[in-house]
Amino acid sequence: MTRIPDQPKRLRLVPISKLTNAPKWQLETMRALQEPLFLWFTAGQGRITLGGSTRGFHPHNAIFIPPGTMYGFQSVTRAQGVALHMGDPKGLDLPDAPLHMRLRESTQHSEVAQIIDAIQRELEGGQAYAERAARHQIGLLAIWLERQRSSAGDDSPRGLSSRNANERLTARYAALLERQFGSALNVSDYAQALGVTPTHLTRACRASCGRSALQLLQERRLFEARRLLTETDVPVQDIARNLGYSTPGYFSRAFAARTGKPPSAYRKGRGA
Repeated sequence: MTRIPDQPKRLRLVPISKLTNAPKWQLETMRALQEPLFLWFTAGQGRITLGGSTRGFHPHNAIFIPPGTMYGFQSVTRAQGVALHMGDPKGLDLPDAPLHMRLRESTQHSEVAQIIDAIQRELEGGQAYAERAARHQIGLLAIWLERQRSSAGDDSPRGLSSRNANERLTARYAALLERQFGSALNVSDYAQALGVTPTHLTRACRASCGRSALQLLQERRLFEARRLLTETDVPVQDIARNLGYSTPGYFSRAFAARTGKPPSAYRKGRGA
């Protein structure tokens, strides 16, 4: 069976405007990266679902997303800023819980901007040991995050303890789903593993992020299928098997029902 490639982990800065101009499925589908991600918004607004809860974001919002945390954007308009993909998290003393902080003071804005600018200078300067120097700057950003967390705005999750019961359950489901979405498990299986009924799990997901438990599962599998079809040459039958579908035919029918194209035609057009 063909090995399914992982998503790349590479230290890089990407303009928020480039992220928000991506196809809708790349923007809104709940998914997770295997590297830490820091988002700094300087303009625009929208909504982001982070772990198990959906909140609005605005200018001067700083969002940290640990590896393996499911997230997705909703209704992003004219957003600007920068996304810092941190690459391999090894050796970086970063928070282990997602953070969404509203920074009201101009000194806070200047501090984060200075760190981002320093990282960008290293990555674009072409000097020896540039990535090593940039990772040291990320270490300073980690300290900055910890310092700001205690003074963050009211909509800032400070870990699971600040969330309500529905958000905590949805966050647990999202974390479990990210680890197991390639299996043949269904919503009932996930609910049993979490110690609740499928109805309770679905109700919690809808209350937290406006999606049912089944929608989150289907969207995560579909996102991975689209990624593999557009970014790799992994055979369709191997994609189907690795995403928990019983047969390639069943996968093809389910994929076509959601996208309007069978996997082979979708790959040929590279998602167009």
